[in-house]
This record gives sequence, C-alpha cells and structure tokens, in this order.
Amino acid sequence: MTIAIVDYGMGNLHSVSKAIERLGYEAQVTSNKEEIMGASGVVLPGVGAYGDAMQHLRETGLDKVMREVQKREIPLLGICLGMQLLFSSSEEHGQHEGLNIIPGRVVRFEDRFSYKVPHMGWNELQFIQRENPLFQDLTEGHVYFVHSYHVEPENDEDLLAVTDYGFPVTAIAGRGSVYGMQFHPEKSGELGMQLLKNFLKLAESSS
Repeated sequence: MTIAIVDYGMGNLHSVSKAIERLGYEAQVTSNKEEIMGASGVVLPGVGAYGDAMQHLRETGLDKVMREVQKREIPLLGICLGMQLLFSSSEEHGQHEGLNIIPGRVVRFEDRFSYKVPHMGWNELQFIQRENPLFQDLTEGHVYFVHSYHVEPENDEDLLAVTDYGFPVTAIAGRGSVYGMQFHPEKSGELGMQLLKNFLKLAESSS
C-alpha cells in the first residue's frame, strides 16, 4: 500500500513522509497524476499563503486531480494549509477560490480578538463526532497548531473536532472520504500520530 504525498511546491513533505514511514506505510512524494490516482490514500500538505498554493495547484493541474481523488472516494487528508485548501474560499490577503471539496470558508481571527495571532502551540482537541472512524480507540488530548486563519464549515456535519481559542475553532473537518486537520499531526506527539495512523488504516481498508 502506498500513500501519495502531493508535491505542488508548498508543503512540509519531508516530515509528513517520515511520519508515514514510521507508522509502517510506504510514502511517495509525487506530483504525477497517475501515481496519485493509483495510491491507496492521498495527503495534501501545505505551508504558506493560500493564494499562492491555489495558483500552484491550478498551474500543475493538481486542483483537478484532487477533485478526482474525492470523486473516486480515495481517502484524502489535508494538513494545515492543505486542510484550508479543501474548502470553498479564503479571505487571506484577498479573496481566493479553493478546491471546494468541503463547503465553507477560511477567515482571519478578528482584529478585536483578545488572544494572540497566530494561534501557535499546544491546544486540546474536543471531538464533536466521536463516532467517526478517524477517532477509533482515541481519547481527547493536545495537538500542535500554527495558524492565523481558521475554517468555518458551511455544514455542521462536516465539523469533526474543535479546539478552544476564545471560541470553538475548527480543528478537524471531514466529508465522506476527505479529512482535514488544521494542526500538524506529525508534530503533535502520540495523539497526532494516532490520528494519522487511523487515517492510514482507513486508506488501507478502502484499497
């Protein structure tokens, strides 16, 4: 079983790849459509600006590939910026259209917000949909966040977990075979690795 890590020029490819390999799975960093579509699961990482990331995806045609992955129900995991790209739009440095795989928008923490921005450091997950297979055999705990923008899903059923940062902030979203984690699971200790492992198990069982 191979997990494809999408290389579109913006992402923490090495750390995600090594984390997947530590869990006993084969990771393939690739921008090749056939390799991505032939994988048992796909990870879309991301670090940087939303607009730049979407431009890279469109220029390489990987935006269409990600929508095809979702259409074929190949398990897909977006991490950090990769999660935000799954949504319909973002207001980061202007208005940008996203992949629109999960309805919703990415917005900045409000200027009058009394907490520090970016939201950076360890914060506790609260499972909203405890029955989701992503949370099988897990207990709530802390994971590591770094972000200045947060996701507002359009539909409540797509909200799987939150964290408290003055209000409930989307931490994990999901729709069908597509998941997004705002935090970095590969940098989030035991709980982060367990969440990543559960995603890989879902990919394994669906292949």
